[in-house]
Amino acid sequence: MVADINGQLCRDYVKQSPTVPAARRQLEDLRAALKYYYAEGYVTSIPAIVMPEKSVGRQRWLTRDEAAKLLRTAWRLRQTWKGQPSDRYVARHVARFILVGLYTGTRSGAICGAAIRPTEGRGFVDLDRGVFFRRAEGERETNKRQPPVRIPDRLLAHMRRWARTPVYLKYESRHKSRNVGRMVAHDFVIEWEGEAIGSIRKAFASVVEAAGLGWYNEDGKFETDVTPHVLRHTAATWLMQNGASLSTAADFCGMTEAVLRAVYWHHHPDFQAEAAERITAKAPALKMKRPCVGCRGRWTLNGIGTSMHEMKTD
Repeated sequence: MVADINGQLCRDYVKQSPTVPAARRQLEDLRAALKYYYAEGYVTSIPAIVMPEKSVGRQRWLTRDEAAKLLRTAWRLRQTWKGQPSDRYVARHVARFILVGLYTGTRSGAICGAAIRPTEGRGFVDLDRGVFFRRAEGERETNKRQPPVRIPDRLLAHMRRWARTPVYLKYESRHKSRNVGRMVAHDFVIEWEGEAIGSIRKAFASVVEAAGLGWYNEDGKFETDVTPHVLRHTAATWLMQNGASLSTAADFCGMTEAVLRAVYWHHHPDFQAEAAERITAKAPALKMKRPCVGCRGRWTLNGIGTSMHEMKTD
């Protein structure tokens, strides 16, 4: 019941949740639902929802070598059968996801939901113009901005090839697979078994573990700080490292310049460059100038009028 919600109940909920960010997000949803019910008149009052503190923003990004290793692992990862690798590749859709994430800085949900052509209720890629429309037509803009992004030439060449390359089927003669007659990217940019992917998290985690981008804790469980969202961090970081302007990078990634400056600007080659240069430079020497006409015995010191008496007393 709504009347049972109090601060202690909120704190207990956070303690039993797998992660604090997940608990905070769910409590935010609860708070929004209660406000809606109050506005519609279903309840006469709403309790205060006690929120945990926001987690520190992640700073993890991939180096070029790490990104190459992750991509190579996804492309080569095979299904195992009785402890032996089979001839079935099971993560090549993850490799395609990694490429799109690295080269567009798009959020994972928008990548997984993107169609290969204009489709109602979905974002899509225009392979003729080379533009990724990340937000579905008619979808309301939220704080998580999803403006159109120009697809880099290298990625666009991959996407066009995916759209015209048939899915490899070893036993196509059986005609049992849903992939029979389909292209690698037949309807969606990222597909698995002929369908769009709802979430890439589990498949991505398997590739990260296979690539060794993490560690094993005392219980032998694999842990990592490399998540699908790290690809977005990586794209923004690479843009800064390559000298892109704040406005250009912000438009490309779909984030505000304020966020880009606060989180990624220190990667830019111009970061505090002027300050670092001037802090070690010698101060300009003071120059005495000849008396000016009409100054009545006053000299000018770096443009400031000074009398002879004032100079002697100093």
